[in-house]
Amino acid sequence: MMRIQFRAATVLLFSIFLFSSIKSDAKNKKDRTGSIYFSWGYNTEWYTKSTVTIKQPGLGNDYEMVHVNAHDHRGWDEGLFHKAFTIPQYNYRLGYYFNKKQDLGIEINFDHTKYLIADGQQVHLKGTLANKSVDEQIFFAQSNGFYYFLNNGANFLLFNLVKRVPVYNAKTRKLKVDLTGKAGIGPVIPHVQNDLFGQINAQQFQLGGWNTGAETAVRVTVMKYAYLEFSQKVDYARYSHLLVYDGRAKQNFGTYELILSLGFIIPTTKHNPSFTPAASPTESIK
Repeated sequence: MMRIQFRAATVLLFSIFLFSSIKSDAKNKKDRTGSIYFSWGYNTEWYTKSTVTIKQPGLGNDYEMVHVNAHDHRGWDEGLFHKAFTIPQYNYRLGYYFNKKQDLGIEINFDHTKYLIADGQQVHLKGTLANKSVDEQIFFAQSNGFYYFLNNGANFLLFNLVKRVPVYNAKTRKLKVDLTGKAGIGPVIPHVQNDLFGQINAQQFQLGGWNTGAETAVRVTVMKYAYLEFSQKVDYARYSHLLVYDGRAKQNFGTYELILSLGFIIPTTKHNPSFTPAASPTESIK
């Protein structure tokens, strides 16, 4: 409970900081501008090796699976239009640019990523198993009574600060190219599914730790409102209290991610400079 309270307090403090920034920037109502955006896309990931710690006191187990290899499960390369659009590895972004120059924003950033410990690998098992010391290699495969999936999502949720850098902006505002950078912190919400030594857990979603990440992107906006965005992202996640049979697991790993998204952006105030055509030289003289 204390850990949950600490995470909630961290999110609250982050929200207060963002609200203070927005309030300070919008003191003058005449100069206030804003725009909201949303995007949906799909992703692929590469994971660092990870050590998974398993504690099952009732079974006399306290061991580590050392430096396991894992991979994603894209899904979108297996017939994207023949399944629900939320089954493959997807992502969405919901954000708001709040300052006069429209280059600072806040964002809710969610990635439905899938993490599967690779089937058929030799895994170093170290610790205590059935109250006996072990330090050996095991064959980690479903055929041998082992699997470990965050297959309905490792699920990274971030609350980001966003910085936009204009690269090109047509005078009509009908074609724009921007670079964006963003960074934040938030919870992970994994769906845990595993079988260890033939003992299957009760799989479910859970609040399972925290993550922090940074992302850079190239965004091409056409006709003012629609855009295509290509992003790369690095993320570090720490998982704890993950459900296993009669016990819990914990681990941490890094992720490198590539994302392709489609989105739209709309102004929330009048006279938004991002949507108003640039003044002609004649108009500027007047």
